[in-house]
Amino acid sequence: MPQEIKTIELPIKLGVIKLGSVNCYIVKNGNDYVLIDTGPSNKRFDLEKELEDAGCTPENLNLIILTHGDFDHTGNADYLREKFDAKIAMHYGDLEIVKHGDMFSNRKGNFLIKMLAPILFSFGKSERFRPDMHIDDEHSFLEYGFDAKVIYLPGHSKGSIGVLTDDGNLFCGDLLTNNKNPALNSIIDDDGEANASVEKLKGMELKTVYPGHGKLFLWVEFLEK
Repeated sequence: MPQEIKTIELPIKLGVIKLGSVNCYIVKNGNDYVLIDTGPSNKRFDLEKELEDAGCTPENLNLIILTHGDFDHTGNADYLREKFDAKIAMHYGDLEIVKHGDMFSNRKGNFLIKMLAPILFSFGKSERFRPDMHIDDEHSFLEYGFDAKVIYLPGHSKGSIGVLTDDGNLFCGDLLTNNKNPALNSIIDDDGEANASVEKLKGMELKTVYPGHGKLFLWVEFLEK
């Protein structure tokens, strides 16, 4: 069954500081919906409006998949779980981030970043949660009406994943971006793991890539750069 993909682009702000935007994706499969990433909590109203316009209800939003644990991707996960009675799925590698609200609890980072992170990037208590499902490489979402599987892609964080559909669409989280040109994200926790994740993808049949930040792009555009 053909899948319909809707991109929701939400601005990221810390106070008056603009930090670009982040993408969430609604995937419709017949009458069933899956949401990939949830945006920051201060854009909750905008996200809810997009979900409503797309036709999402507690009866048909089956699953919330998180590509990794950062606040701009998980900020509305627990709220939406309660509102839509949808399960949250994510890799266990980023569990400590969402459980404690600390984006650098599982990252290397330098001393200054780790000192500033609780001030700049902390989660409110209402944004912290435990996922319902811990997903890993090759996990299938068929039972939720979504013909796709997990591709484990560490590098940006230890628990980063991609979601690969049966027809070659890849939701890559923050491993790759496309703000100007398709590229490896400049914010990487482990260069070796990130490069290995890219090499892993090169061995797969991919068509269109849907990044966490920036515009979608054809996989061949990344390979040819």
